[in-house]
Amino acid sequence: MDRNLVGKVALVTGGASGIGRATAIEFARRGAAVVVADADATGGKETVSYIETNCDARAMFVGVDVTDAVSVEAMIRSTVEHFGALDMAFNNAGVPDRAASLHVSTQENWDRVMSVNLEGVWHCMKAELDQMLLAGKGAIVNNASRSGLVGVPSDGVYGAAKHGVVGLTKAAAIEFAGKGVRINAVCPGLVETALTRARFGDELAARAKLANPLGRMAQAEEIASAVVWLCSDAASFVVGVALPVDGGATAR
Repeated sequence: MDRNLVGKVALVTGGASGIGRATAIEFARRGAAVVVADADATGGKETVSYIETNCDARAMFVGVDVTDAVSVEAMIRSTVEHFGALDMAFNNAGVPDRAASLHVSTQENWDRVMSVNLEGVWHCMKAELDQMLLAGKGAIVNNASRSGLVGVPSDGVYGAAKHGVVGLTKAAAIEFAGKGVRINAVCPGLVETALTRARFGDELAARAKLANPLGRMAQAEEIASAVVWLCSDAASFVVGVALPVDGGATAR
């Protein structure tokens, strides 16, 4: 196993399940100490327990509400107090669009999706940058989506938030690359997680077959591999990309 992240400290928001859990585990397998942050304490602590038992790495759980700047700042303080640094961050926490159509979406749905998926990334980036700029180095990856690159029917509000994440990523990447901080985004397509199973139910298998040229869903570990690569020195000249990890869906 490549342990090229030994001595590094990684933060993952939304680390209690799905892509976040898989990424936290992959960071740990590569040797990083990992902060698993989430509003779900039970799931977050399960991720930490798995890492400590199976990955020969240190990990801790921090409860966070990414919509609250004070909570996010406390998360960063806890990270640095416990592990002494913050080298890498994956801003992954997000919620789905509950509306099947933009036409029937509600103000409540808009506010929820925007506050978590877009404003939450902004809060996290600001607090992470405070620490990374002091250190003169760091890598941030934001979780956008295929819906942040192209228009996806039924994802109007979600897609608007994820397009915003891509815009934030690119602007910040240009602003801070010269100060030692690399910022990129991943844009997953359909990924097999509890969230997608709950959202699509019996339609999931059919959607997966049509989703992309590979004819299947991604596994969370496939997204995790891309995130960890973007954070590693192997991607040292990669700045400001919104990387599709979607089985070729956006290549059509």
